[in-house]
Amino acid sequence: MTRKLFVTTALPYANAAFHIGHMMEYIQADIWVRFQRMQDDGGNKREVHFVCADDTHGTPIMIAAEKEGLTPQEFVAKIAAGRQQYLDGFHIAFDNWYSTDSPENVELSQGIYRKLRDAGLIVTRTVDRFFDPVKGMFLADRNIKGECPKCGAKDQYGDNCEVCGAAYQPTELVNPFSVFTGSTPVLKPSEQYFFALSDPRCFTFLKEWLNTPGRLQSEMVNKVSEWLGESGEKLADWDISRDAPYFGIPIPDAPGKFFYVWLDAPVGYLASLKNYCDKKGIDFNALLNDPATEQVHFIGKDIVSFHLLFWPAMLNFAQHPIIDKLKVNVHGHLTVNNEKMSKSRGTGISPLRYLDLKMNPEWLRYYIAFKLNSKVEDLDFNGDDFVARVNSDLIGKYVNIASRCAGFIAKKFDGKLAPSLSPKAQEWISRALTVDGVERQAGIAANFENREYGKALREIMEIADITNQYVDENKPWILAKDAEKIGAPNRAELHDVCTTALILFRQLTILLSPVLPQVAARVGEFLNDDTFSWSDTSGDAVYSTMLGRTIGAYNHLMTRVDAKMVEDLFDKPAAPALAAPAEAAPAATAATPAEGVEELAPEIKIDDFTKIDLRIARIVNCEHVDGSDKLLRLTLDVGEGRLRNVFSGIKSAYTPDQLVGKLTVLVANLAPRKMKFGVSEGMVLCASAADEKAKRDGAPPALYVLEPWPGAQPGMRIR
Repeated sequence: MTRKLFVTTALPYANAAFHIGHMMEYIQADIWVRFQRMQDDGGNKREVHFVCADDTHGTPIMIAAEKEGLTPQEFVAKIAAGRQQYLDGFHIAFDNWYSTDSPENVELSQGIYRKLRDAGLIVTRTVDRFFDPVKGMFLADRNIKGECPKCGAKDQYGDNCEVCGAAYQPTELVNPFSVFTGSTPVLKPSEQYFFALSDPRCFTFLKEWLNTPGRLQSEMVNKVSEWLGESGEKLADWDISRDAPYFGIPIPDAPGKFFYVWLDAPVGYLASLKNYCDKKGIDFNALLNDPATEQVHFIGKDIVSFHLLFWPAMLNFAQHPIIDKLKVNVHGHLTVNNEKMSKSRGTGISPLRYLDLKMNPEWLRYYIAFKLNSKVEDLDFNGDDFVARVNSDLIGKYVNIASRCAGFIAKKFDGKLAPSLSPKAQEWISRALTVDGVERQAGIAANFENREYGKALREIMEIADITNQYVDENKPWILAKDAEKIGAPNRAELHDVCTTALILFRQLTILLSPVLPQVAARVGEFLNDDTFSWSDTSGDAVYSTMLGRTIGAYNHLMTRVDAKMVEDLFDKPAAPALAAPAEAAPAATAATPAEGVEELAPEIKIDDFTKIDLRIARIVNCEHVDGSDKLLRLTLDVGEGRLRNVFSGIKSAYTPDQLVGKLTVLVANLAPRKMKFGVSEGMVLCASAADEKAKRDGAPPALYVLEPWPGAQPGMRIR
């Protein structure tokens, strides 16, 4: 049976441009799709449909459009117009990009709702909803922020926590506030429509669905099982309605009520597929009802509550045919140098800046793929590692093979590969492409199928290593010189060696082509290959299509990463905002530093900062220094198993009894300084304003010893 795949990714919300996290998810899905399109089942190519859409509904879109003087539809269209440059730029090949604000989504969402209503799973009740008294409107869950009621994380939305993943009602938030006005929302009664997720039927279905082998990663099965509880006691009904004014899909037979965006957004996957099928003349319903059809969905770990509770239950009780064939692949977040991406901290990466810097998009595709596996783990982008990985693997190992051998085929043999290979060459090919007598391609294929991209690429690079070893040992550049002197034997060996290397190079290209589609296309032109098929990586096909072939001229395929590019890639940290008094004049004075605040020192690099070892220290004793009117002698515990002696010029601001027992911050790797009072082994950090005025007035400058937040312990490093 030929496998049919309907592949989807999370819908980006249409209120902003793509960020690098979107690109990571789309690259992950695109690699999987390209791999699937290279496969065949019983001689038939797999049928793959790769679709996505903009998530367009909700109050944030409505408010953003209002600010710009646009209708919501105009605002969404403006955002959508900028999407393609990202997708094309990173070689992400969706078959269809659509919108949830579409007739197909209205039809499908309302149809699912009616079936849930007919199944007795839609209930109404009057509830208290948060209302913004300044804006004069009910607030959607994502228009409210506060502290997570489960884990206490601050600045979390009103529907689920991005830190612990818990789902909850907005009224459960601690210290809630409106994202629009910052005001504290008030509760007002409103009749709402609920999907009865607490119905025992939902628990029974979800328990079975979640535990179906191959449906989810084990981590997610365990996570969602915790949310279900032992018998569904943790499942609460889901509020699926919002009050006008609201940009969304009307609820049938409920004037002034609209579907909450999280009901119609997942239906948008189906709406985009339906739109695509209509364009291509494919029977949408027949495709979804075909037993060979599967939906494979890629999402981040922050939205699993919607996709693993509400969405499957909604599809099941609407009797949707795709529910039994739905698989969900959850991935972690993308961090930068092990920190959450933040523009203000200079740890943000702009995809457009990446492209504007003329950085090769396939560098990023390879690096992300190398870091990805099937687990729900965060993926870290480290600039130094990025440079080293790409330059080592793609340039030093892969591209290097063709650049070392292709020229000899062109110059010495009129571009024609050898018609046959020596036993020695065949032995090397077997050594590269098999492990313990088993072809590597099957294991590599299994790793791509299971989204273990890092494992697949490591094995591919092992093939590249063996190929480079073969070239190093046989030295075609020496053979070429000897051929001119000695003649035929060395000429034949040169032909044999270069042909073998290029056969293996072609194998590497086929295996890498889901990750490096544009490089693969250029290699196809160079080797006169119309298409690369996974079947060519096995058996006689490794040789049969290459021996005796005439190839084209080789052009360099990829350059090295310049470390300066990576440095320029990161967002510059935002300048610290200086608070102005409430009565201050507007912009011109708000940017003027307050009196006594020094100008910032010259900019440094992160390497400069990391040379300074800052440690938490406890002041275990403090005393006056005889003969000094400025110094105090501090005895510090820095967690080293010994005590340090530090002299600090803070006598004008503190008495010893004020400091004993306090935590502070020490420059721990400062060279010891010999003073007439003794040796000082570090420097305690203090804050002060510019002290010129204080000096002129004859008064001592104000000093403030830094005191860490309670809970810090001696010896902890400040990073």
